[in-house]
Amino acid sequence: MAVRPRPKIRALLIDISGTLMIGSTPTQEAVQALAELRRSKFPFRFCSNTSKESTSVLQKRMLDAGFDVQTGESQELWTSLKAVRSLIRSRGLKRPYFLLSESAKDECISGGLYDHGAPYDAVIVGLAPALFDYDHLNSAFRILVGEHDSQKRCGEDPKASIPLIALHKARYLESSGHGLALGPGPFVTALENATEREAEVLGKPSKAFFQTVIESLDCEGCDPEGCIAVIGDDIRTDLGGGAIDLCLWRILVKTGKYRPGDECREGVHPPDEVCGSFADFVDKLLSTHVAEYSKE
Repeated sequence: MAVRPRPKIRALLIDISGTLMIGSTPTQEAVQALAELRRSKFPFRFCSNTSKESTSVLQKRMLDAGFDVQTGESQELWTSLKAVRSLIRSRGLKRPYFLLSESAKDECISGGLYDHGAPYDAVIVGLAPALFDYDHLNSAFRILVGEHDSQKRCGEDPKASIPLIALHKARYLESSGHGLALGPGPFVTALENATEREAEVLGKPSKAFFQTVIESLDCEGCDPEGCIAVIGDDIRTDLGGGAIDLCLWRILVKTGKYRPGDECREGVHPPDEVCGSFADFVDKLLSTHVAEYSKE
């Protein structure tokens, strides 16, 4: 892989699972590296496709692991669950069918935005291993094709287009202590195939997700010169799609789900940079950042 000189980086988008932590265990020296990044006042955002747990549970898990993170409704942590909640409100969805954990589902419908008496009007899929069985997937399929009992009872057109919404389509993830495990992607693909429709992806690597996060940086007066960088362990989900379209500087780390050769697999856009870990990259980044600052 040809190595290009790194441009000036003005902000960093940081993946969590596999990059900062594997399960609840930090990757090597990641806690210290994040602390150094914050001390240097270098702009950053966390970008997570978390869907197995709510954002508040994720925040607590990061705090328990020793990371210095903001809590509450923070502009620092962006998740695909936040994107789902926003979409439910903007489209006026009354009763989505969720393939999500209970805590993730509760976050999506916070504020009383759920009508148990209405027909299902969307299918929303995240990482929910306990729900990826025939009965739940078949219910999702029947809703998407307009043949669920709740739709027949309402008297509305059962063939109206019901959206299939995916928090992300990662094919697999790193399971703490157990190696690779299936992600939600194969189950979303099964529903796409059965219903002959394409899922709308709300989290990474969608362009809209990255744009929303970048806008939050710009609103805080982030230096407009230089490029935005994104770091993650998944060449497709963390560093593909919108990251390429927006010309982000893409760093692949050799932790989490990374396996040797991921950076040059057929059909993937090679990363701009490969580092051993998040801490390795931060060390190089801050060394360059200090040198550039001292010249100004």
